[in-house]
Amino acid sequence: MYAIVEMAGQQFKVAKDQKVYVHRLQEEEGKKVTFSNVLLLDDGKNITVGAPAIDGAAVEAKVVKHLKGDKVIVFKKKRRKGYKTKNGHRQSLTEILVEKIVASGAKKAAPAKAKAEKPAPAKKAAAPAKVKAEKVVAAKAAPKKAAKADDLKKIEGIGPKIASTLVAAGIVTFADLSKATPAKISEIIADVRGNHVTDTWPKQAKLAADGKWDELKKWQDELDGGKA
Repeated sequence: MYAIVEMAGQQFKVAKDQKVYVHRLQEEEGKKVTFSNVLLLDDGKNITVGAPAIDGAAVEAKVVKHLKGDKVIVFKKKRRKGYKTKNGHRQSLTEILVEKIVASGAKKAAPAKAKAEKPAPAKKAAAPAKVKAEKVVAAKAAPKKAAKADDLKKIEGIGPKIASTLVAAGIVTFADLSKATPAKISEIIADVRGNHVTDTWPKQAKLAADGKWDELKKWQDELDGGKA
C-alpha cells in the first residue's frame, strides 16, 4: 500500500517503513505525528482519490531527528556593474519514519461514467447564435482606434519640441496639421521659444498627407526654417 499525502507544505508518495525528509517540524524527536491530508490511496487492488482529501485517511509517522540539508551555493553577479555576491544555504529538515497508513472511512472515487454530464436539451442548441449576436453587437459598440500618429518633424520648421506641443493639442497627423490655420498653429506653439513661421506648414502637411514626397522635398529645399 502507498499513499500520496501532503506533509509540511509538500506532497510525498509514501509507504510503510519509509523514511522521508520534510521541512522542519515543531515536534520533538521521538514524538508521533499524523498527517491527515491524504490525496490518494492505493491498496494494491483499488485506488481511492480524494476531493481533494480522503475522509478518514491518515499517515502516521515518527519524528526520527532534525537535521540540515546539503549546502546550496547562491551566487549573483551583474555584468559591467562590479557587483557580485556569494552566499550558502542549508535547509532545515526533519527526518520522519512512516509507521502506518490508515485508510478506514475512506470514500472511493465515483466511476468515471457517473461523472459524465448529461447532454444539453435540444432546445438550447440555438444558444451559440445568441452568443454570436452579442459579440457582433459588442464589436459594433467598441470604440474606434485612434489614428496613427505621423512624424510631424518631417515638416520644414518643426522640431521635436513643437511636434510634441502640437500632438498635445490634438494635432497628431499630417491631415490634422493641413486643416489648421497658420494663426491657430502659432497660438498653440506660443510658449515654445524661438521665432517660428507657420505660413507654409499646412501646405507642407497637405503634400505629406497626399503622399507627394518628391514635390514636398523639392519645395522644402527652397524653404528656410519653414519660411518661403
